[in-house]
Amino acid sequence: MDTPEDLNSAKGAYALLSLGCPKNLVDSERMAGLLHRDGYRLVSRPEEADFVVVNTCGFIDHARTESYDTIEEMLRLKQQGLLRGVIVAGCLAERDKEQMLRRFPQIDQLVGVFAREEIATAVGRVMGGQAGSRALFRPPAKPPLPDGNRLRLMPRHLAYLKIAEGCNRLCSFCSIPSMRGPYASKPIEQLTAEAEELAAGGAGELIVIAQDTSSYGLDLYGRPRLAELVARLNEIGGLKWIRLMYLYPMHVTDELIDTVASAEKVLPYLDIPLQHINDEVLGRMRRGIGRAESEGLIDRLRSRIERLVLRTTLIAGFPGETERQFAELLRFVEQTRFERMGVFTYRDEPGTPSMELDGRLPENVKLARRNQLMAAQQEIAFARNESQVGRRIEVIVDRDIPGENNAYVARSYADAPEVDGVVYLSGENLAPGQIVPCEIVAWRGYDLIAARV
Repeated sequence: MDTPEDLNSAKGAYALLSLGCPKNLVDSERMAGLLHRDGYRLVSRPEEADFVVVNTCGFIDHARTESYDTIEEMLRLKQQGLLRGVIVAGCLAERDKEQMLRRFPQIDQLVGVFAREEIATAVGRVMGGQAGSRALFRPPAKPPLPDGNRLRLMPRHLAYLKIAEGCNRLCSFCSIPSMRGPYASKPIEQLTAEAEELAAGGAGELIVIAQDTSSYGLDLYGRPRLAELVARLNEIGGLKWIRLMYLYPMHVTDELIDTVASAEKVLPYLDIPLQHINDEVLGRMRRGIGRAESEGLIDRLRSRIERLVLRTTLIAGFPGETERQFAELLRFVEQTRFERMGVFTYRDEPGTPSMELDGRLPENVKLARRNQLMAAQQEIAFARNESQVGRRIEVIVDRDIPGENNAYVARSYADAPEVDGVVYLSGENLAPGQIVPCEIVAWRGYDLIAARV
């Protein structure tokens, strides 16, 4: 990340609090880039800033609570005279709109998802003390808003490439389409240019994201073209690892499988959220795919991609989920042995079709089912880690460990940042972004311990 000394401070200083998913982080980096270009200086602590931008998440109740708590904390700083203004942006702003201003009348500006490009206008109103509208909202953009010229908030050696905006998957439990609009792909040429810019800025690991990456190109070109995009990204100099996240199980084509299997820089790591495996539950979820198609896809992937690591996410306790249906899901997890897996308990999302479903389950039942799934997965994950001891692998160094000599936090190709485990690495003179060979010498929980070879 650029240091404050690198930035123009003529107009004032600001802090940017980015909450939620990597898609939101890309928006935050773009807004930071626009503010940098307009002459504002980014600082790390709100107490050192003239104003704060809170980029909120509205996806699930825990994320909304975090967003509300953060807004309240920033408004307290404003009340104490430590801030001149508080600007709230992102998904929760888009979702709640006027209700947000009624709940927090002290907010100075509210900026919707698709008004992101006008963040400097919102800041100008705050810093100039201008009266007038406190809300900036725009309709969903098509083609999607550009994500170039970002001020990077992530470690320099890794970056997210958002290839599309919005979602056409009307899953009954999900509110994302109401906040992010319909699916809209960026042109391949634009994405190639954005990826080249990120690589030139030091990104060695590029993480490809969208609400639904496997549908990339369907709206723009009439057919999925993720395989072609990935092949183009594979040719970009400076990139070392390319990781694919958020693949909906539909539209994972044979062409894409072949590309993942053969492209030198594309990691054999695929994140495919399945949510459930029982056909009746999947129908109530409106997933548009059943057990047979999901199992067929897993078989195709594992038979054709060497060293494949599959990550998935599941929902426990969906309305109407019976003991029999949950037992089917648990057996599926035990038999399929995903290398990586996360589980959420079902939560009501206001405004979604699942709110109308019958068969609500008690919280203790939902939590117990989640715990059973995670216990089964823990056994699988620990057995896999134990099997890694003695093997030689390559890892990417993320950071050193403060207070320790020659000790670092790194990741293997099997570990996406923030969501998977890490590799604790010993070695001399290493730096973030280096990819180095190492030998696994031990394991601890979900993490590995290694020494540089």
